[in-house]
Amino acid sequence: DRALGLKEQARQLRQRFDAQFFDEELGTYVLALDGDKMPCRVRASNAGHALFAGIALPARAPSVVAALMDRSSFSGWGVRTVASSEARYNPMSYHNGSVWPHDNALIAAGFARYGYRQEAARIFEGLFAASTYIDLRRLPELFCGFRRQRSQGPTFYPVACSPQAWAAAAPLSLIQSCLGLNFSPKSRTILFDEPVLPAFLDTIALRRLAIGAQSADVMLRRAGENVMVEVLNRQSGVRIMSTS
Repeated sequence: DRALGLKEQARQLRQRFDAQFFDEELGTYVLALDGDKMPCRVRASNAGHALFAGIALPARAPSVVAALMDRSSFSGWGVRTVASSEARYNPMSYHNGSVWPHDNALIAAGFARYGYRQEAARIFEGLFAASTYIDLRRLPELFCGFRRQRSQGPTFYPVACSPQAWAAAAPLSLIQSCLGLNFSPKSRTILFDEPVLPAFLDTIALRRLAIGAQSADVMLRRAGENVMVEVLNRQSGVRIMSTS
């Protein structure tokens, strides 16, 4: 009974969130509610966190994804904190137009949660391309949100932390999102749900994927428009599954 009650509370919270934060004209979630509980109608990367958290209604996902991947939001390197169409946009601002790798990793995880792995891969591709212009290919805390230009790297944010823990974790999260990598400890199953490889990868090896006390090594390869999963090593009791 308690579980059912909590489930109903969650359903109601989801409906209230949608009613107060989704803006039909913007096609996405507003940034916040002001002191008078009026919506702050700003296109921002925060909308992707609603997908990451799972509070977004499935029917909202297509327009939210489209808004975040629109040219005004996606710079070519990543999703800006605030879209270039907004009055407060400043590509050199800390929070009002810059690109944060960890923020983008959360957005990509949200895309994957709602079935938009190709869009998650585009985010990964942008951040990977940015990393090729950065010393040690180390993603910084953030960089400026200027539009990507041919043969030019991203504009660095002068005081961005590097190394920075959550930026360093972003590529691992992006790999998981693109590959649809999930674990079911009870059945000792490692699942690749409709995996996608970003354009810069044709193969990827994952070693010592641990589930319980066991582990497995797998190789994923591009095969036309599909991704094939090859089991390299698997300890007793571990199951590997892939959907397409």
